[in-house]
Amino acid sequence: MIRLGVLASGSGTNLQALLDATAAGRLDAKVAVVVSNVPGAGALERARRAGVATEVLPSKGVADRAAYDRAVVETLRRHEVELVCLAGYMRIVTPAFLGAFGPSASSRGCPRVVNVHPALLPAFPGMHAARQALTYGARVAGCTVHFVDEGTDTGPIIAQAAVPVLPGDDEAALQARIQVEEHRLYPQAVQWIAQGRLALEGRVVRVDGVAAAGAPLENPPVER
Repeated sequence: MIRLGVLASGSGTNLQALLDATAAGRLDAKVAVVVSNVPGAGALERARRAGVATEVLPSKGVADRAAYDRAVVETLRRHEVELVCLAGYMRIVTPAFLGAFGPSASSRGCPRVVNVHPALLPAFPGMHAARQALTYGARVAGCTVHFVDEGTDTGPIIAQAAVPVLPGDDEAALQARIQVEEHRLYPQAVQWIAQGRLALEGRVVRVDGVAAAGAPLENPPVER
C-alpha cells in the first residue's frame, strides 16, 4: 500500500475523492499527510475528519521558493510519503521539490508527483481553465491527470476525461461538470501508480504497456 502526501491550498474536493476511494477499497493507498500552504484551508478540515495528519506551512510572503519547498519535502519525508498528489495546490513546485520525488527504482521511470488539472491539456493550462474554455468557444472541456514537471501543467499525461460544453454554461456550471470527472479520474490514475502499472517512455505514459490514451478505464466516463 503506497503512502500519499497531498498538497492542497483550497477546499480539497479532490483530496476528498482520494480519501473516499481509499475508504471504499478502490485505491490501494493511505493518505499519510495533508500539507497546506494556506492556514484554514478547507482541505485541512477534511483531513482531520478522516483522521489524517495535517501540516501547515504558510507561504504568504515567502521569497525563497526553493527553501520553502525544501521545508515541504522534509515534512513529507517525516511522514514517509512515497507519492505526492497535488490537489488544488496553488504553487508551482521548484526543481528542489521535483528532484526529491523523482523516479525511483520501483517507479519505472515515472516521477513521484502528480496533479489533476480541469482542462484537456495541453489546452488551457494555468488558472481558470473552465473560464478559458468558455472564452475560447470550446465545444469540449475536461480534465487531465499528469505527472508534474517544472512547467505549468506541462508534465506527461496519464489520463484524460472529456465533458461537453453545453449551451448556456457559465464558468460555475462547466467547472462542476468537470469536477465530477476529476473526482473519478484522479483516484483511478493514482491506483494505476499504486499497482505499478505505469511506465514512462519519453513523454508517453504507458499503462500495462499500452499508451495511456488508449488504455481502458475501469469506470469509463458516462456521456452527459
